Amino acid sequence: MVANERTELETRVLYRLTSRIRDLHVEVTESGLILRGRCRTYYAKQLVQHAVMEASERPILANEIEVA
Repeated sequence: MVANERTELETRVLYRLTSRIRDLHVEVTESGLILRGRCRTYYAKQLVQHAVMEASERPILANEIEVA
């Protein structure tokens, strides 16, 4: 179940923001979600976080997306 949820979240976010995020990885735990990846701006990092919040009922524990 967790792997399916992770794959679905990553697919949804990449579909919406494919040009803004690279190497997206969503770690799903019992407590919530941890976001990892890379993007060019803090605005893109925020967009990814909001897209995940809309797609999942689990809370985001950490947004470790690197801005570079």
